[in-house]
Amino acid sequence: MLESTSSLPKLPENPSLFTRLRVGLQALKVLQVEPTNPAYGALFYDSVEIGLCAALARDFSRHEEGRRLLAERPSLRASALDMDALEKLPSGSLGHTFARYFRDQGLSPIETLSPPKNDAQYVATRLRETHDFHHLVTGYDTDVMGEMELQAFTLGNLHLRTSFLILLQTAKLPQRVPGFDAAQYARRLWAAFRRGSQSRQLASFRWEDNWATPLAMLREQLVAPAPQWN
Repeated sequence: MLESTSSLPKLPENPSLFTRLRVGLQALKVLQVEPTNPAYGALFYDSVEIGLCAALARDFSRHEEGRRLLAERPSLRASALDMDALEKLPSGSLGHTFARYFRDQGLSPIETLSPPKNDAQYVATRLRETHDFHHLVTGYDTDVMGEMELQAFTLGNLHLRTSFLILLQTAKLPQRVPGFDAAQYARRLWAAFRRGSQSRQLASFRWEDNWATPLAMLREQLVAPAPQWN
């Protein structure tokens, strides 16, 4: 059950860094249980990432792909997607794989409650809505290990504070989960971080222009090769 928005923490006008981190951590606690909660997802990014998102928006304005995103503000929220049509695209395409990814897990894409008011908020919304595309293109699973690898990849690729906070909160995971090897966990996170830093920055990529593109081709174009583990 989704956490009630009546208990949603509020950010004051011009909050200090301490206040933004405090509210962001409160939102993170909810998101660890309800990762698709749209209200707390937006609050988390507004608290922790809005400065970086403003910087990314400025970067977008310097190239054609980014300027087009800011001008058109396309949305990948659940209500804007026709999952049945996407699933009918050729097997192996981004659209077909994306639709099957959610069908197989019994999940829905993230919903966005309200339109962004400015470019920085749009970038923040875009980052939340494209999280699962990053799973697909990197190949990282949605289990605990895969989620942490994707956070490490995102930290290397976009330098998100949110990814750092999530990794920090789960630093003791190998001690709490049976079968986790601490040394291997650290190696995999470091490899994912390096892979993210060596890959194309994903924030401005137009996923919606590539529904029919083979996912294998996008992986070759967008991300550095994954290391092979024994």
